[in-house]
Amino acid sequence: MTLLSSHDVERVAEGFDPDPGRSMSLRAEAYTEPQWADAEVRAIFARTWQWICHVEKLAQPGSYLSATVAGMPVVVVRDREGELRAFYNVCKHRAHELVSGSGTTRNLVCPYHAWTYDLTGRLKAARRANRMEDFDTSSICLDSIGVEEFGGFVYVNLDPTAAPLAEQAGDLAAEIDRWAPDVASLTLAKRLRYTFRSNWKNVVDNFLECYHCHIAHPEFVDLVDMGTYDVKTHGIWSSHFAEAGKAANTAYDVADATVTQHAVWWLWPNTCLLRYPGRGNFMVLQILPDGPDRTLETWDFYLETAEPNAAELEAVRYVDEVLQVQDIALVESVQRGMSTPAFDQGRIVFDPAGGGLSEHGVHHFHGLVLDAYRSLVQD
Repeated sequence: MTLLSSHDVERVAEGFDPDPGRSMSLRAEAYTEPQWADAEVRAIFARTWQWICHVEKLAQPGSYLSATVAGMPVVVVRDREGELRAFYNVCKHRAHELVSGSGTTRNLVCPYHAWTYDLTGRLKAARRANRMEDFDTSSICLDSIGVEEFGGFVYVNLDPTAAPLAEQAGDLAAEIDRWAPDVASLTLAKRLRYTFRSNWKNVVDNFLECYHCHIAHPEFVDLVDMGTYDVKTHGIWSSHFAEAGKAANTAYDVADATVTQHAVWWLWPNTCLLRYPGRGNFMVLQILPDGPDRTLETWDFYLETAEPNAAELEAVRYVDEVLQVQDIALVESVQRGMSTPAFDQGRIVFDPAGGGLSEHGVHHFHGLVLDAYRSLVQD
């Protein structure tokens, strides 16, 4: 287990200022050295609300979905009374994982020795245990973890002391409801997957600013009215808003768009929620670390119908073959640069008036990262 000292944290925070107009970025070692990647699993991913799925995936009693959070196997289920529950996906007998994938079931049955749990996590039966004088099934229950429906999606948190997500970010839920009131009724139409060579924080940094957009994303700038682009930061989230999709552009067809805003939210630490011009839609970009210099991403498209129409197919193609290609090339280049002696940290570019060309969203993220690091300090 990697331990952090106060000296470690203050070294990587050197140059960071609470005022974004005076601040440097995090130092490069936070993006390149294994000790920080190891610490982030415990300080960040094991203590925050992690996105699991859309509510449609767990709508019916008996539905379940397995996942991995901060390296831990978990399972989320809808019990017979309709309550959402989440557990470590670990049998209390010999630690085998109980389920894989997703589906519908009456009970959780371990595929190793068939120990059987009901959907509240209580042990119902253990083969041949009735021959033992002191074996009490009622005393055995799966270990619960926090689970919450929020903004049309399901999240879990491994930290038993964590405040509810609705308490931490209730204003975000209200904003999603305002701009995407149909989110819970949409359906999964497409998933894209990516693996590339960059630290996950570089990916978040890139997502949180449009200072690079005019240079790197000409099609996006053609889609979005950058004169209306506005970035705001909140407690554990931030937002990007702009008028968009009101004229022909080089990204994709918006001729029949009913949504004419670019509305994007980032939820600490790694969940990106998006609503682009088009029919009713919502997208989730989940950014997952895989060591200090490797990131895994999923990009899910939720639409009015499971089959995208022609314009939506074009929009998916734009994201997959244009926008993501551009962004992945950017963050991989940044990662290579951070691994050289030529770079340690850079100045945050801040516009006090806000707007899309300011990096105050990146600065906000860096402050939350440093707070998480400090929570692990051992001296």
